[in-house]
Amino acid sequence: MAFEYSQEIANELEKLLEAEEEYNVIIYAGENENMKEIHAHSILLRIRSQYFRTAFSKEWSEKKDGKYVFNFPNISPQFFKIILRFIYCGKIDLEKLQGQDILKLLITVDELKIQSLNHCIQEYLVKHQHEFLQQNPLEILEIVYQHESFSNLWNYYLEEICAKPDTLFKSDKFTNLKAPLLELLLKRDDLSLDEIDIWDSLIKWSLAQHPSIQQDIKTWNKDEITIMERTLHKFIPLIRFYYIESEDFFLKVYPFKILIPEDILDNIFAFYMAPSKKSSLNIQPPRKSKNVYGSVIIGAQHFAIFSSWIEKKDASYYNERNIPYNFNLLYRAIRDGNTPADFHARCDNKGATIVILKIPNSEQILGGYNPLQWDSSDTWKSTGDSFLFSFTNKNDFNTAKVGYILEGRDKVAIYCVQNYGPTFGNGHDLFRDSDGNWKNYPGFYAYSKVDIPQIYNSGIYNIFGVEDYEVFQVIKK
Repeated sequence: MAFEYSQEIANELEKLLEAEEEYNVIIYAGENENMKEIHAHSILLRIRSQYFRTAFSKEWSEKKDGKYVFNFPNISPQFFKIILRFIYCGKIDLEKLQGQDILKLLITVDELKIQSLNHCIQEYLVKHQHEFLQQNPLEILEIVYQHESFSNLWNYYLEEICAKPDTLFKSDKFTNLKAPLLELLLKRDDLSLDEIDIWDSLIKWSLAQHPSIQQDIKTWNKDEITIMERTLHKFIPLIRFYYIESEDFFLKVYPFKILIPEDILDNIFAFYMAPSKKSSLNIQPPRKSKNVYGSVIIGAQHFAIFSSWIEKKDASYYNERNIPYNFNLLYRAIRDGNTPADFHARCDNKGATIVILKIPNSEQILGGYNPLQWDSSDTWKSTGDSFLFSFTNKNDFNTAKVGYILEGRDKVAIYCVQNYGPTFGNGHDLFRDSDGNWKNYPGFYAYSKVDIPQIYNSGIYNIFGVEDYEVFQVIKK
């Protein structure tokens, strides 16, 4: 019979590190008044770190009284103690560190080539430091790009930027983006920007690289045209001109025709002016966002429709390019915990919200809009501006239905109760109860009817399954 005592061994090794018994390595970490002397054992460093394995084999360190001596003036004593604890016993506590320090620690770990700790820190940053990673996307993206081993963080960052490109493309620092990084982003199929916005951003970036050149292309001389051609030559083929509307193309792209290669320009004209030639053109597919506003359930056009309904207009009033609201993802059941307490913890007192439900084994979605706020006050909220909605098939916008609050029922439009999730209408029209079931009451309505799945009738309520649901804060731009 085999027995495992891995935790006991880890604890003993941690005691060995703390006791500093029979050490044969002296590490000087930090510099000047911040320098500390730290002791370790070469056998453990050699096993756990590729850097030390190479250092010992090639005798990079000096020896003093029979002990190996290393100097690391660029690594703080705090970081080195954290790293040594992981080397000895596999333990690390990142919760006490700020995001910036965790990133610096990751860079240090990469230098010492401790792959398991490298992976651990990247995973922690992605899962628990989302806000920090969004604070300075340009700086962090460039740091990650410089370290080949940061693959998890790199993939996460590219996906986040492509899903929410405004955080980078509309930041003051966008024009400082290095050319190779801009090229990588423009190659992405999931870059969630209208093609005309990508073009505008590219022109803005290229002009910023040459501040002496005027923005008005009509004023450029031959030398300035040559400079701009060289700056843009590898980027222009990455623009998917065929998905720019003709008016935008004429007003914003055509003025720069002198920078666009002739063959590309000829194909664009053929696309717009000779439809029969389209089949012979090498047309790239449109960019497809993996998610919009962080949603894994719906896309940009759904948010445009919601915006139209919020203002009580026809569903087609707004489109993807002129959405007048920001939608901030507050809660996703699968990610954040699927209980009423989880919902209230993230969604209470956040103002207007829209709730989106995904029905399992189908493309059906439904939900509702609360123009006030959720709270745990066990009270009714009165409003004439809320609504329910459904899409029998979320990919077919013709299946969309909206149901506004009925006349005289505004006083029971929204129900805020601590042990329920989102609850619309008296009865209720749509709600998540304390048992975790999604239900509606078919016998009484406060809202115009929408398509709600008829799965199981308890005798009073219709009960139906929900695969996942999301709640977005709605903020007027």
